[in-house]
Amino acid sequence: MKKTTHFLLCWLLGFFANAQKQPDSTKIISYEDQVMVRLNFDTNIEDYVAVYKGEKFSKTKLSINNKINTSFSIDYKIISATFSFAPNFIPGNNDNHLKGESSYSDIRFRFFPKSFIQTVYYKNSKGFYLKNMQDFDPDWQKGKDAYLKLPDLRIQSFGGITAYSFNKDFSLKSIYYQREWQKESNGSFVPALEYDLTFFKNKDIDDLKSMETQINIGANLAYYYNWVVTKNVNISPFAFAGIGGKWSSYQEDLENGSKSEKEKNKYFTKKFGGGIHIGYNSDRFLFGGKLNLMSYNYKQDADSHVQNNNTYGLIYVGYRFAPPKVVKNSYDKIQKRVPIL
Repeated sequence: MKKTTHFLLCWLLGFFANAQKQPDSTKIISYEDQVMVRLNFDTNIEDYVAVYKGEKFSKTKLSINNKINTSFSIDYKIISATFSFAPNFIPGNNDNHLKGESSYSDIRFRFFPKSFIQTVYYKNSKGFYLKNMQDFDPDWQKGKDAYLKLPDLRIQSFGGITAYSFNKDFSLKSIYYQREWQKESNGSFVPALEYDLTFFKNKDIDDLKSMETQINIGANLAYYYNWVVTKNVNISPFAFAGIGGKWSSYQEDLENGSKSEKEKNKYFTKKFGGGIHIGYNSDRFLFGGKLNLMSYNYKQDADSHVQNNNTYGLIYVGYRFAPPKVVKNSYDKIQKRVPIL
């Protein structure tokens, strides 16, 4: 553990030592002095899969009632905020009679000091269903029969991501947040440190509650390439892999009114994935889309393992404009007191 801590400290110190490198303004256009507003439509297919060897029902796949989410984001200088929700009037968001009712929210704030990108977030998902019903009931018919529902299963996460781009002529901001535009094709390795505190809460038909608390820490290494097809169009693929640790504590209510002993475990975790972004950009107007795939897994013991598979798709449209004087003046006053801004 001491060696791991020493490695992470050296890693972070190395980042800060290089953080003062500025991008070449002839190769990257910055829009950070502009206010950018964006409307996003995204879908987040997230499955939790538990696989058990040698059992009759060897796989359990839980999922939220996937919906098309709508989010609004606003960016200015180093600050970025996004607010997401899932309106029921969008087609595909109203099949609660089969899959049950799910709620999903994701609030993120991002900061961009030098070559770093710092993200802090809160995610909340409630209402899951058993996705692989046919494995349990061969007579079950998709689109006709209802799924087994877990309406009180809730997953809450409080977390952060600290990422760093090694190549000063590569703009991760242009791919993810459209805060910059890269004039020439270029790529970069992007290491990231991820950390979160997650709560799994559930209540059964007898109102007995259970909760698992997880602390997750992981380090990922990604490679991004930004191919500038024309002066207004880019195509950007990426791939990543990472390892980490999970520390969990589980406790449940007992029928006699007491609580069970806490069951504590720690696991070695693996994560990998990739994706692609295609976008159009001008000084004022922008739009595009992206597709990201991710798989996160760990072994519970020699005979079972757990996977969290995620497929994320996004379409966005945005507009940039000069900041109102009151916003600019307020930010400038704060920046004088906090130079890192």
